[in-house]
Amino acid sequence: MSWREHVADTKRAAYRDEDYWGRGVPGFGDPSATMLVLGLAPAAHGANRTGRVFTGDRSGDWLFRAMHRAGLANQPTSVSADDGLRLTTAWVTAVVKCAPPANKALPVERSNCRPFLDRELSLLAHVRVVVCLGAFAFLAACDQFEIRPRPKFGHGVQCVATNGLTLLCSFHPSQQNTFTGRLTESMLDDVFSRAVQLAR
Repeated sequence: MSWREHVADTKRAAYRDEDYWGRGVPGFGDPSATMLVLGLAPAAHGANRTGRVFTGDRSGDWLFRAMHRAGLANQPTSVSADDGLRLTTAWVTAVVKCAPPANKALPVERSNCRPFLDRELSLLAHVRVVVCLGAFAFLAACDQFEIRPRPKFGHGVQCVATNGLTLLCSFHPSQQNTFTGRLTESMLDDVFSRAVQLAR
């Protein structure tokens, strides 16, 4: 918690005139969603600044472009909480609700935020598929939905929980993956295309 507030106070030079959100970041989207997109944690100068998950950073640029191409978002950009972005049949959230130092959330933070994810999921009664962005989100989802044995994480890996809900994995759209070509836009499009089919 102190880290997210420290970042909000000190700010990045490019955003020095903006008021940072600096609090836990809630999920966002369509309350009747059949698809849940699960990420790692708010970015220090992205969602921690804007107050909306995956908003104002390059990971979000990749994510919402892909969701727009898949027909899940009304626009391909997400720059601020009041930019008019609307999601259809999808809800986007993160396992950890506060920006962690160096964007590296710890297992203890995942445990501490578990009640918030529990509450979100209890309100999203129609979810059929969870798109897990990265191994951290996949591990949390496997714990959440009691998937045993847990498959090894990999891009495109798919498994089904006992309640019939499908988990579908993607590499996280972080710069570490997108700049190196480990994740391409067509790879992310393939995941969302499959997720849309599974969510029907």
